[in-house]
Amino acid sequence: MRSHPPSLTIVVPCYNEQAVIAETASRLQALLDRLVSEGRLHGTSRVLFVDDGSRDDTWRLIEALSTMPASRLSGLKLSRNRGHQIAVLAGLLNAPGDLIISIDADLQDDLDAIPKMLAAAAEGNEVVYGVRSDRSRDSYFKRATAEGYYRVLALLGVEVVFNHADYRLTSRRVVEALRAHGESNVFLRALIPLLGFRSTEVTYERRERFAGESKYPLSKMVALAWQGVTSFSAAPLRAITMLGVSVSAISLGLGAWALAVRLFTDRAVPGWASIVVPLFLLSGVQLLATGVIGEYLAKMYIEVKGRPRYFIEKSVPTALDAQLAADVSLHLADALKTPGRRTIA
Repeated sequence: MRSHPPSLTIVVPCYNEQAVIAETASRLQALLDRLVSEGRLHGTSRVLFVDDGSRDDTWRLIEALSTMPASRLSGLKLSRNRGHQIAVLAGLLNAPGDLIISIDADLQDDLDAIPKMLAAAAEGNEVVYGVRSDRSRDSYFKRATAEGYYRVLALLGVEVVFNHADYRLTSRRVVEALRAHGESNVFLRALIPLLGFRSTEVTYERRERFAGESKYPLSKMVALAWQGVTSFSAAPLRAITMLGVSVSAISLGLGAWALAVRLFTDRAVPGWASIVVPLFLLSGVQLLATGVIGEYLAKMYIEVKGRPRYFIEKSVPTALDAQLAADVSLHLADALKTPGRRTIA
């Protein structure tokens, strides 16, 4: 049992977010100050911005915000852009505190869900998923493709939470379990449920983006979707086997049909049916099968090399940390100057 309220770190991945970072910092700072004053969070609670190799002034703003008086804002700067999932992972693995919440910087995720997450964690849940209650603000195409994707993942045997992205609370124990997974192809929406800790859901309404533009165009969404399928399901490989069996059966049927036409009718064009149809069919299947197998081999190649997933180029502490460090240094200096006090080298 804790004798004090939990310490919370809010991890915010950022990529070219100079238009929104100040407002995000202001709202999160105010929320943490309120929760600390209410006794629901420890005074060391903070926000950790993770700059994923931004090309604008995002990092300069993070540095400036972290030095403001009584600031609870800190930052990590990755050496280069590694993608949203790696940025979130870097924040989780480097965040202090008893509880960690990951949230996007665009303020589309409702901050009012955070107190609800804390209440759910106080009930013994190690993971609390933020789940969208509706997608009425999305276009029909985005809504249909997103919800269809979750259903496809479920059919393929991948355990995900429907309509959940990366807005979630995790306990320290969950983060330490996540640290044991050293894979480079990271898909946290399926990796967190795979850990198996007690979990629950909190629903919220997603809002319009405060400023700037989305960093997830269609191409990146498709890449993330494919990452989820190939990282957590072997179903595409099994589908190739079934496809090969089906194509073989169709080819045998076409061969039998072509032979029957040749032997029992005079309508056969010599060589056409028996060569052209199976040729096109088998060529298409072979290209598809080679592509899918190649994707899995590429992932194996990346994992076997075991390269680091990210490097931290810079970091800035909160103003509270800096003040605490200064107070400790001053206290040590005074202690060393005190007559009769012994020091041990």
